[in-house]
Amino acid sequence: MARLLLVRHGDTELNSSERYWGNTDVRLSEAGLSQAERLRDRLAVEKINIVYSSDLKRASVTAETIASRHNLGVITCPELREINFGELEGLTFREIIERYPRVARLWMQRSPKLKCPGGESLVEFSHRVSQFLPRLKNHTPEETILIVAHSGSLRSLLCYLMGIESERRWQFRLDLASLTILDTYPPGAILSLLNDISHLK
Repeated sequence: MARLLLVRHGDTELNSSERYWGNTDVRLSEAGLSQAERLRDRLAVEKINIVYSSDLKRASVTAETIASRHNLGVITCPELREINFGELEGLTFREIIERYPRVARLWMQRSPKLKCPGGESLVEFSHRVSQFLPRLKNHTPEETILIVAHSGSLRSLLCYLMGIESERRWQFRLDLASLTILDTYPPGAILSLLNDISHLK
């Protein structure tokens, strides 16, 4: 396939570091825009051939900011959206524990049976994200691909590409505006960089 630059979007107006936003289309905050600009500067020297992004604004604006330095357009992909949290959208984990104790229990157990009330199950979410993978097969090993999305969808991609069980997604930490790099080869992908936020310091 190719070299993959995986970027999580920047912070949002509704505080993505504390609240769970899935399909809700929240916008980047001023801090998030600044984070996107720092990513743009960090990746300015990279040879980027194509840019994919979730179609939610917090990801697509982050992608557009980075792509502007390379004179590239952004291909938006709904399959890269964050999990649909349903009735959990916008809640903190403390609020989830208070209002949905059974769901919180499954969440803390990292159970594959977890389903967000009114939203997606982990199985449905993983299947949706996997539909992005055929796009990558169209690229040569010499290409560098930027993918801007969300913590959940990027962690699912990491599992698929590295041949790791999807239940292990919880063991990857991806901070806001972080950069992760995967070098892909026919036998499997190599994780070259994980959750780097040195550009934010």
